[in-house]
Amino acid sequence: MNKDEIPARVARAVEIFESGYTCSQAVLMAYADVYKLDMETAASIATSFGGGMGRLREVCGAVSGMFMVLGLHYPSTDVSNKKAKIANYEAVQRTAKRFQQEMGSYICADLLKIKRQPDKITPSDRNAHYYALRPCSRCVAVAATILGEEIASESE
Repeated sequence: MNKDEIPARVARAVEIFESGYTCSQAVLMAYADVYKLDMETAASIATSFGGGMGRLREVCGAVSGMFMVLGLHYPSTDVSNKKAKIANYEAVQRTAKRFQQEMGSYICADLLKIKRQPDKITPSDRNAHYYALRPCSRCVAVAATILGEEIASESE
């Protein structure tokens, strides 16, 4: 993947999110094809991470989606290969730091400016009012941008 593809992937991630998918699904789905992952599988994998992990308001779902893609990009599948795990953790920490610098936090409750506690189970209705009141579309865009830059830098 090259840097020229990043704006289209960011736009796609926001489009996916604003069509009703969760923040985590949007980021993973926007990059799924790079790793030959079909959209349905990507959506399924990322489902539980929306709303800061099942509306627990913990780690932002967009950040979790970014980390899922980093797992595909920097896989650690051989338990004896510590270098692979280190490469993954370095990428996770590097991108988390960038997201935190841009957004102020990578914790969902902090981003939403609400108390850090589990939210009601029923997701909010998705409409213009929902998107206008929350930073979530921006979180998706920022995570997708940082992710694209990380992936593209490895391709250079």
